[in-house]
Amino acid sequence: MLRFRATDEGSAVMRDDPASVLRPDDRDLLRSSLRRLAGQARVGILFAGLVEDGALTITEFIGTTTNSLDKLFVQRGEGVGGGALARGKPTAVADYVEAAQISHQHDEAVRREGLRSMVALPVTVDGQPRVIMYAATRERVTIGDRLSTELVDAARVIANELRTRDEVDRRVALLRGSEPLAAGPESHDLREAIRTAHGELLALASTTDDAELSRRILAVTQRLAGDAPSLGAPTLTRRESDVLAQIALGCSYPEAATRLGLQAGTVKSYMQTVMGKLGAHSRHEAVATARRLHLLP
Repeated sequence: MLRFRATDEGSAVMRDDPASVLRPDDRDLLRSSLRRLAGQARVGILFAGLVEDGALTITEFIGTTTNSLDKLFVQRGEGVGGGALARGKPTAVADYVEAAQISHQHDEAVRREGLRSMVALPVTVDGQPRVIMYAATRERVTIGDRLSTELVDAARVIANELRTRDEVDRRVALLRGSEPLAAGPESHDLREAIRTAHGELLALASTTDDAELSRRILAVTQRLAGDAPSLGAPTLTRRESDVLAQIALGCSYPEAATRLGLQAGTVKSYMQTVMGKLGAHSRHEAVATARRLHLLP
C-alpha cells in the first residue's frame, strides 16, 4: 500500500517582530534547483523531497506525466531514495521494478509513471541528510558519470543554501530570546550581541545565491540597525555598508573579504571611500562615527 504524508502548502510571510525573519520555503529551493539541473542534464525526469524525521516526502518534479509520485512518503531503506537515505550515498538501479538490491514498497507508483533506470542522491548538511534528489529515465540505461557529476554539483549548491538558512535561523533565534534594552551591564551585552548579529547577517546576505533569502535577511538587518540615519548623514552603498559592518566586528581587510566574497584590495577600497564620506581618519573613527549617525547599530 502506498503511504503519503500531508504537507503544509502555506507560504512564508514576514512578521512584524524586528528581530525575526521567516525562513523561505525550502521546497522553492528544490524546485529552482531542479529547473537549473534540467537545463544541464541529459535526463528526462527529476524529482526531490525534503528529509524530516528520518523519512522523505517527494514534492518537486520535472518531466513527470502522472501524479503517482506526488507527496509519496518514503521511509529509510525503502526503494532507491530510502536506500540512499539509509546509506548516506548515491544509489542507482538499471531497472527499478526488477532490481533485486532494493525493497519494492513503491513499485505501483513507479510503474504508473513508467520509470526504469533511477539514481537517488542524498544532500547532506553537517553530516545530516536534508534532501533526496532523484534522476530517472523511462528506458533501461546506465546512469553516466556526467549525470552523476551534475547531480553532485546541484546537491552541493542546495547544501550550501540550506547551511546559510540554518545559520540565519540560529542567529535570529538568539535575538528572539533577548530582552529589551535597559540600563546596566546587560544593556551593553545585548547591544554587542545585536551588533554582532547585524554584521554576521549582512555577511550571509552577501554570500547566498538565494535572492529572496537575501532580501529577508536585509530586512532584519535594517530593523536591527534601529533608528533612521541622522539628518545629514552620508549615504552609503550596500557594499560600503557591508564592509563597514564587518570592520565594526573587528575583521581585518582579508577577513572581511572572505566573509563577503570579495578581494582584500576591494574591501580596502570600499573602506577608504567610507572613511572619506564620514570624514574619518581611521577605521575605528569610521565605525564610531557611523554608530553616532545611526548608520550602524
